[in-house]
Amino acid sequence: MKQLTVRGLGDDLTGAIRRLANRDGTSLNRAAVKLLRRGAGLEGRQAADAVGSSLDCFIGSWSDAEADETERALRHFETIDGAMWD
Repeated sequence: MKQLTVRGLGDDLTGAIRRLANRDGTSLNRAAVKLLRRGAGLEGRQAADAVGSSLDCFIGSWSDAEADETERALRHFETIDGAMWD
């Protein structure tokens, strides 16, 4: 196993590593390696709670009118059909 020192992680990344380590009950080192492997695309599958970056190009690109139109179009998905659960 190779050893590597990484500097300048910043508070946000350090916090993310600590949260992952606490959640998984592992060491900070294992959590950091897990995040590095995910970021490098070396994980077989992304975790179910991971959010991909394929739609990042749309962030901030919609006008207010387009965002409102999208919200209206998706609103019906927020309604629960009680008959389906009987």
